[in-house]
Amino acid sequence: MLESVFSSILNAQIAGTKLLAVLIDPDKHPLNRLAETTLHVCNLGGDFIFVGGSLLQSSFAGAVHIIKENSTIPVVIFPGNAMQISADADAFLLLSLISGRNPDFLIGQHVAAAYSLWNSGLEIIPTSYILIDGGTRTSVEYMSQTMPIPSMKPDIALATAMAGAMLGHKLIYLEAGSGASMPVPPATIRHIANHIQIPIIAGGGIRTTTQLSDAYTSGATLAVVGTHLEEHPNALAELVNVKKKF
Repeated sequence: MLESVFSSILNAQIAGTKLLAVLIDPDKHPLNRLAETTLHVCNLGGDFIFVGGSLLQSSFAGAVHIIKENSTIPVVIFPGNAMQISADADAFLLLSLISGRNPDFLIGQHVAAAYSLWNSGLEIIPTSYILIDGGTRTSVEYMSQTMPIPSMKPDIALATAMAGAMLGHKLIYLEAGSGASMPVPPATIRHIANHIQIPIIAGGGIRTTTQLSDAYTSGATLAVVGTHLEEHPNALAELVNVKKKF
């Protein structure tokens, strides 16, 4: 039996190894190039492909189908809303935006998607989604109508992560937002990792090997890169090399 997505992340945390996911937003990748993009990620050593976005202009199910058909690594849905569901994927991050106070992203979208997810056969992974100020207003902030936690308030981020852990969430996803001018501060990641035992994902604003290394060194088990690779697809090789050093 293949290892579940959550088990592979948990085992990496226990072993002290690091993982890298590439986020593919179907609205930013033409369908006729998705197969090529997928093979590129797999061949260079990415661990997961995350699929999702703030809007839904293209065929989400069609995009996931093409990605899964060409992927040799797990495909995980990173949903922007309740419409972004496809049984072709391997897993689904059931995100609760616990840094915000918008009930739609705390439970409303979950209820709207519940029947489809329940019958999808997907591995459902309850995930605390915590938005950290990345230096610029991002799509997730605008679409969710929530304020990020100030980047220099690690105690608030920690208390939020603690609440997610006590609610039974399996992952902590620290998000600076797509296109953020800076990633989640290493001090924030470290502060949470020192108190929380469940795996930490860091995403948004990671553009350099130093930023990726800082995220890993601070305690993130999995890092997610999207916007930078949309602009510089050839940068993936050097990011994978950083991951391999841990």
